[in-house]
Amino acid sequence: MPGWRSVELDPAAGQARLRDGARLDLGATAKAWAADRCAELIAGQVGVGVLVSLGGDIAVAGPAPGGGWQVRVTDDHAAGPDAPGQTVAITEGGLATSSITVRAWRSGGQPVHHIIDPATGGPARTCWRTVSVAAGTCVDANTASTAAIIRAEGAPGWLAGAGLPARLVRPDGTAVTTAGWPAEPAAA
Repeated sequence: MPGWRSVELDPAAGQARLRDGARLDLGATAKAWAADRCAELIAGQVGVGVLVSLGGDIAVAGPAPGGGWQVRVTDDHAAGPDAPGQTVAITEGGLATSSITVRAWRSGGQPVHHIIDPATGGPARTCWRTVSVAAGTCVDANTASTAAIIRAEGAPGWLAGAGLPARLVRPDGTAVTTAGWPAEPAAA
């Protein structure tokens, strides 16, 4: 049986077990956790502010430079500075972006992507192509950005209610922001 029901938790023993044939991919969460941990360790060892980016999951620790760390938020973390998006400054915590544009393909003639809705076991049906979230940690930002893709139209209210600054981008490129995400500069 695929899906979250294949995971058996034993809270008393502090263990998790997967049923036969089940696999668990902690890639995104582990990457965000590693960014948080590396930023903390490096800042503690060298005594300066640091920014760690692991595949676009960003964690900062220590004092930020004047004006904050300048980060370009786009659909693809590997895109250049001219890619559609927005440059924001962060001074603490983490920033993560989840997107259905880069890790996407066709299956049976239908477009699919890598963000799975746990309720259906299939690719999330969403109204967002990209969601970027700033939070106290990279793990929190990563979790919230992926959950926002799955929450679809309900995401802006959920993020605002959680006090999480976010930028949600629709397929046509229009952006919705929440909870103090900086306004995009007006086009010249």
